[in-house]
Amino acid sequence: MTNDLTHSDELKIGIIGLGYVGLPLAVEFGKKFPTVGFDINPNRIAQIREGQDHTREVSEAELRESVNLTATADTADLKECTIFIVTVPTPIDSSKRPDLTPLVRASETVGGLLKPGDMVIYESTVFPGATEEICAPILERLSGLRVNDDFTVGYSPERINPGDKDRRLPNIVKVTSGSTPEAANRIDALYSSIIPVGTHKAASIRVAEAAKVIENTQRDLNIGLMNELAIIFNRLGIDTEAVLQAAGTKWNFLPFRPGLVGGHCIGVDPYYLTHKAEEIGYHPQIILAGRRLNDGMGAYVAEQLVKALIHREAKVKGARVLVLGLTFKENCPDLRNTRVIDAIRKLEEFGINVDVHDPWVDPEEAQAELGVSMVDTPEENSYDAILLAVAHSQFRDSGEQELRKYGRDGHVLYDLKYVLAVDDSDLRL
Repeated sequence: MTNDLTHSDELKIGIIGLGYVGLPLAVEFGKKFPTVGFDINPNRIAQIREGQDHTREVSEAELRESVNLTATADTADLKECTIFIVTVPTPIDSSKRPDLTPLVRASETVGGLLKPGDMVIYESTVFPGATEEICAPILERLSGLRVNDDFTVGYSPERINPGDKDRRLPNIVKVTSGSTPEAANRIDALYSSIIPVGTHKAASIRVAEAAKVIENTQRDLNIGLMNELAIIFNRLGIDTEAVLQAAGTKWNFLPFRPGLVGGHCIGVDPYYLTHKAEEIGYHPQIILAGRRLNDGMGAYVAEQLVKALIHREAKVKGARVLVLGLTFKENCPDLRNTRVIDAIRKLEEFGINVDVHDPWVDPEEAQAELGVSMVDTPEENSYDAILLAVAHSQFRDSGEQELRKYGRDGHVLYDLKYVLAVDDSDLRL
């Protein structure tokens, strides 16, 4: 293998996991280099081969442009790869502890394929030390090779922002790192070849891992602060958004907003950092306090809505509520760790009948993953309350009157996402 990976005739890249992170990465590499995209889900592979991406992150045209990309569910197709990039999910379990099962299995798969001179790069979010302390030993055990003698590893944290059509893989700075100085240089050169805006070579793999996990921890804490402020201002009878707009006139006030914090990153990554902290004997307080507050916001939203119904002397038990939006964020179909479900379940505990409408969601997936039966077309003049939970463009473009047509006389319109003007909604967070 030559010193410059991007000009090596032996270069063949294998992407392990073709989800929100892996497929865009595979497509970009496939425009320049022989690339094999691997996923354990054969339906996902069939879909990609047909030029379709249910995550809506990659278009049919972009898949066609990736002329060197082959999608497969057969590990045998990865045998000739010299660089393996792991992009599998790293979720948490029911006890909010890191679930490294997908990462371990991916490492076992790659370990069985490793050859002398190969390189393995991890993009999955982990706690500092995971790549070298957990993944590398698995690679050694399965391959019979030794890290840094026979093969090298690296870490380049993913920064994909689902649903964002402006900040995409090629125009987001990529952090890179490697297990040796030479590996770090090679990995940086590799990513530089597909990231026009540039890269940042971290001092070590552990630094790169830590940088990733604090990116979302910082956002989580800032949103947690806004949520706590919203609770305080609601009790004071002050409009939170009006306060934030006023405070935002100062140059160094950060423009965070309150809301439900879900998804596969912000609502998950902090637990990876706190897990590692507790492992080394430190019990983090601020990070976990922010997580507890944010995890409770779905129930708080539901309780706010119930109080609004009571204030209007509406019957709570048996009331009908329409929830607009189920995904964890706007303009993407991703249901992973959506906290809208918390508000729905809390409303149901009050005996409320909840209908859910989301034009971005596959009804079968919603039923299978969350046990939610979607409503394709909500009934007009039928709901005691409408909860605008996700700021999809369809809802933003509808306007107040279009949204209110679903409500009965005297209904409550709760604008959780500040989509409408302050006077156009009855309730805001």
